[in-house]
Amino acid sequence: MVQDAKRYKAEDDAHRKKVKAKEALENYAYNMRNTINDEKISSKLTPAVDKKIKDAIEEVILWLDDPELVDAEQFEDKLVWLESICNPIRSYGNQY
Repeated sequence: MVQDAKRYKAEDDAHRKKVKAKEALENYAYNMRNTINDEKISSKLTPAVDKKIKDAIEEVILWLDDPELVDAEQFEDKLVWLESICNPIRSYGNQY
């Protein structure tokens, strides 16, 4: 019985980590989508950078719709990838 409890605790911890990682990615993606749609920010970006960021955000949002076989590390990796693409927005945001 104690072994079962330990196993379930480990499974619960892994699931909790996965949910937190997914929520962080979702929040970031939707926040960046709202930010890129702000005219003050998007007007400062070149059309190519604007398109690259918008495409990356939409890719992540679509990817999030089918996360069944995804683990926490994949969510975290996708977040790091999206953050690296959205860096121009963050740098402009820090100027305001």
